[in-house]
Amino acid sequence: MTKAVGTRSSHHAMNMLSNKRGDMFDIVVIGGGPAGLTASLYAARAGKSVMLLEANAFGGQIATAPRVENYPSVKEIAGAELADKMFEQATAHGVEFDMGTAKIQKTASGFAVTTEYGSYDCLSVVISTGVSHKKLGLDSEERLAGNGVCYCAVCDGAFYKDKPVCVVGDGNSAAQFALYLAEVCSEVHLLTMFDRLFCDNELTERIVANDKINWVQNVTVTDILGENKVDGVVFRDNDGAITYQDTDAVFVAIGQVPHNGDFANLVQLDDKGYIVAGEDCLTSCDGIFVAGDCRTKKVRQCTTAVGDGAVAGFSAAMYVDRLKNVK
Repeated sequence: MTKAVGTRSSHHAMNMLSNKRGDMFDIVVIGGGPAGLTASLYAARAGKSVMLLEANAFGGQIATAPRVENYPSVKEIAGAELADKMFEQATAHGVEFDMGTAKIQKTASGFAVTTEYGSYDCLSVVISTGVSHKKLGLDSEERLAGNGVCYCAVCDGAFYKDKPVCVVGDGNSAAQFALYLAEVCSEVHLLTMFDRLFCDNELTERIVANDKINWVQNVTVTDILGENKVDGVVFRDNDGAITYQDTDAVFVAIGQVPHNGDFANLVQLDDKGYIVAGEDCLTSCDGIFVAGDCRTKKVRQCTTAVGDGAVAGFSAAMYVDRLKNVK
C-alpha cells in the first residue's frame, strides 16, 4: 500500500510541477512520515498552502510495521494502512506533494527548498526527515524484517508475549530493550560484542540481577534463521565458536542515524546529528521548525512524532501569519 502511495505521488507530482514550480508556498514540509503528515495537516487546516516532500515512500517507518497496536483509539491496524489514512487525510485538506531529497537555502523572501525534480519557494519550513535504524548487514535481517526482526521493543514487544527473544546491542537502547522485554517475554538473550554495556550503571545492575535476561558477552551475530519468520539466531564468540540459539524474535538495537546533514548550515545539530529543539519544535533558525525522530528527544514513537507534527505545523502557520501581518 505504501508503495502505491509513493507511485501515486510521483505521477501526481509530474502533472503538478508545471503549475506549481516557482509558486510561493506558505510552508514546505520535508519528510512524509507521521510527523510530516501531521504537520502538513495542521498547517493546511490553518489555511496555509503546503508542499509536502518525501524522498522514499509516504508513511516513513510506521508504514513497514505489520501491526500497530499502540496508537490511541485504534485497537489494531497495519502500519501501511495507517500511513495511507494519514496521507489521504492530509491531501484531502489541500496538501500538495512531491518526491525527492530536499535541501534548503535561505533567501531574501524566506526559503528555497530544492529536490532532484523541482524547487519550491516558501515562507517557512518543517523538517521531519526521521531516522534510519542501523542494521547488522545480514541478508537474513532484510528478508525477515517485520517477521521477527524488529527495531523497537515498545512497538513490537507485545507480539512476543511469553516467547523467547534476543536483543542485539550494547548501548542504552539495547539495555532498555532487554529490561522492557523481560517484563513481557519468557526469556531474553542479550547479545553484546564486548564484556560490558555502554549504558548507565543502574541499567547494567538491573540486567545482571534479572533472572529472565541471559547476557551473552563477546559475540557477533552472523545469521538469523527462519523461512517466513524468525526461529533462531547464530552468533560467533571471540574464539570462533558458533552457537545456535532458538528465538522467536531478534530485536536489533545498535543505534539510529538521523538524516540532517544537508541542513547543518542552517540549524544547530547535536554531536549525533539530531536537530537541537525542545518540545516547542523551534530550531536555531527563525522560520524553520522540526518534528519527529530527527530532533533531540528521549522518546521516539509514532505518537510522539504526531505530537511534534501538530506543534510544528501549528507553529509554522502562526509564524507565516506574523510575517504576513508585518508586511
